[in-house]
Amino acid sequence: MTHADSEFLQRDRSIHPPAFTPDYKTSVLRSPRRAMLSLQSSLSEVTGPTFGHSELGPLDNDLILNYAREGEPIGERIFVHGHVRDENGRGIPHTLVEFWQANAGGRYRHRNDRYLAPIDPNFGGCGRTITDENGFYYFRTIKPGPYPWRNFLNSWRPAHIHFSVFGTGFAQRLITQMYFEGDPLIWHDPMVLGIPDRSAAERLIAPLDLGAAVPLDMLAYKFDIVLRGRQQTLFENKLQGN
Repeated sequence: MTHADSEFLQRDRSIHPPAFTPDYKTSVLRSPRRAMLSLQSSLSEVTGPTFGHSELGPLDNDLILNYAREGEPIGERIFVHGHVRDENGRGIPHTLVEFWQANAGGRYRHRNDRYLAPIDPNFGGCGRTITDENGFYYFRTIKPGPYPWRNFLNSWRPAHIHFSVFGTGFAQRLITQMYFEGDPLIWHDPMVLGIPDRSAAERLIAPLDLGAAVPLDMLAYKFDIVLRGRQQTLFENKLQGN
């Protein structure tokens, strides 16, 4: 592939959440004060790291077991799956997908999380996987709980899972969040409400997929991820990549 052939389509910035969103209080101090510059991509942006399955541990995509010490974690067991695709709808093979989340009570296993919900000693809340030759990925986990946050009085984050995806070049790097179909907190969340395009925001909501559910074990949710282009999965409202 030549450098000219490896240019990526532009992001449609009209659908992405703006970096400055006053209702999302922490965006006020970290948003740029000056207009962004548009630069021609160089080889370092249109190429990226190469990952192999040899870099993964056997339980990296199983959040139910990868931190379990004295039994399995508490909560609703779920299966998350989908495809990572480029701007033309083609599956992106052999790309790294990382994910992290709160536990069933809505608490992260992190020293800065002071929420009163207990830490589950058998749940770490993070993992990773690599897409197959068709761009397909999957992992098992515990459905995360909602949690309060210091935005405005009585602000709550809906249940969500964070994703980081590398793609085939650093210019495709994506950091986003997945929400769950039917969660009433979604449309009260300042991060979601800061997205100017309702249909784009809805692409962050993973529908229930009973066809992929495991009978008598776990429900499944489908979350497809698109890197760049007009149908791109949205960035989190942060400085990186947007």
